[in-house]
Amino acid sequence: MRIAVLTGAGISAESGVPTFRDDKNGLWARFDPYELSSTQGWNDHPERVWAWYLWRHHLVQRVDPNDGHRAVAEWERIPGIVDVSVITQNVDNLHERAGSSAVHHLHGSLFEFRCDICDSAYHGELPDMPEPQLEANPPVCPCGGLIRPDIVWFGEPLPDGPWDASVEAVRATDLLVVVGTSSIVYPAAGLPELALAQGTVVVEVNPEPTPLSADATVTLRESASTALPTLLQQLPSLLGKKS
Repeated sequence: MRIAVLTGAGISAESGVPTFRDDKNGLWARFDPYELSSTQGWNDHPERVWAWYLWRHHLVQRVDPNDGHRAVAEWERIPGIVDVSVITQNVDNLHERAGSSAVHHLHGSLFEFRCDICDSAYHGELPDMPEPQLEANPPVCPCGGLIRPDIVWFGEPLPDGPWDASVEAVRATDLLVVVGTSSIVYPAAGLPELALAQGTVVVEVNPEPTPLSADATVTLRESASTALPTLLQQLPSLLGKKS
């Protein structure tokens, strides 16, 4: 059996990773997300954008994977399951830290950095930032460019490698589990549509209804940490109720 898991912000929120919109009263509340997550924002204020992502980089390091992340990693060790591919819209590394071995980051990662001119990967040390700061100077590449987070910003295309691997995983899977995603951000939202079109079982795990809910094979109105640890054991009965 092959399993693909598509995850969004909901699974990470259970570990305490805030989204931009959660920061209602903090330092960054007065900024529009576009100012901090676009090439225009970077070109206008690289020190501000760098400080925002450096703080998030260190914030994620201080939280732990939850039972949802760990359950997905454990599926790899169940006899009869030959592959578990994680496709995530999240930029944290919680799936990897939980033990998942195949993780495709559609929107980049807070733990990868590159030059904004020559695209060379950056592996230098980063200063600590225990509390958010409004500005911080990004490192400088030998070519003279600035080091930026390897994140997909507004208006940028998804990286070809992770996207192609994600499409291949969905086409080959016997089961797609969609966890904690709004199902409105494309092209990622098209992956469940691809699975359904080829007759693959699609299980949605989300406390809130989404555009996918009406079409999913099974919908569970539960959090990831509640639903995922027992999902595979319950799946035969859930599919029996659906049919």
